[in-house]
Amino acid sequence: MIEDIKKDANERMQKCVLALRNELKKLRTGRAHPSLVDHLKVDYYGSNTPLSQVARINVEDARTLVVTPFDKGMVQVIEKAIMKSDLGLMPNTAGTVIRIPMPPLTEERRRDMTKVVRNEAEGARVAVRNVRRDVLNDVKELLKEKLVTQDEDHRAQDEIQKLTDKYIAEIEQVLVEKEKEVMQV
Repeated sequence: MIEDIKKDANERMQKCVLALRNELKKLRTGRAHPSLVDHLKVDYYGSNTPLSQVARINVEDARTLVVTPFDKGMVQVIEKAIMKSDLGLMPNTAGTVIRIPMPPLTEERRRDMTKVVRNEAEGARVAVRNVRRDVLNDVKELLKEKLVTQDEDHRAQDEIQKLTDKYIAEIEQVLVEKEKEVMQV
């Protein structure tokens, strides 16, 4: 029973770290990357559809993304969605191809982005700690019902704390890597 609880905790904590990585991919670091615009929604014949489902997104060079819509009538809609986004990008349209140049980041903007990165990392840490709390409550519940001994309870608490420490350290590593990437000129 405790093994199942620990396995569940491990999976949930892994998902917290994965969610952080996915969230940080969306942050613009001055380099072109398809995940920057992947999450944008466009009006595709009356329904909000992710950009990646209505167009091909490629990297032309280090500072330029190229968006090629599958449907030629979607060019203006995609262009408008990119301009309305909070990314601060200005697309250039040439026929059916949309080029998105990445403007260089200022020092002030880089510092603001590190604050956002730290905030996201703190959210991931809180999520991992919440998983720990939930799992420890489950173990306490087993102890109350006398399904485990006190020794097993203490051992499980120690193992869950080690698991928590491992994933908090992994979050710290992701944070350091992203801060370094953001501050790199």
